[in-house]
Amino acid sequence: MKMHLDEKIWLVLSFGMIIGFMLFTGYQTFVLGMGPPSHMETIDPQKVDETAPFDNPGITQIGENEYEVVMTLEIFSFNPSNIEIPAGATVHFIMTSKDVTHGFQVAGTNLNAMVMPGSIQKITQKFDTAGEYLVLCNEYCGIGHQYMATTIVVK
Repeated sequence: MKMHLDEKIWLVLSFGMIIGFMLFTGYQTFVLGMGPPSHMETIDPQKVDETAPFDNPGITQIGENEYEVVMTLEIFSFNPSNIEIPAGATVHFIMTSKDVTHGFQVAGTNLNAMVMPGSIQKITQKFDTAGEYLVLCNEYCGIGHQYMATTIVVK
């Protein structure tokens, strides 16, 4: 079988690009630690109110200017509904859903997570700038989805 020079060039370029993408993805995963989450924590969505730490949702100071916010998301509400923290604080959010898949997006930041029933979602954000941050559910969760919002007040 005789191949034209153009075909050989395209084959080499194609395989080179595939190998390059694989190397780049492997570098991100193993060297930079950007791989998908594994060993995900799970919870029985029927027993959220009985399972620690979700049996007592709220804000806890865990270090100097470091806070932990335990949240439960359920149909059209965030619990706790309003969060107040000082400027410069690092906040660790621990969340789960009681009913359906919800979104957790903080406007003005890159904080965005999908919160699913039966899963525990953990994300961290540092709030350097004082102000009021709008928190929205960005996953359609039912007929009153547009009313599911709260605020984070950074003082």
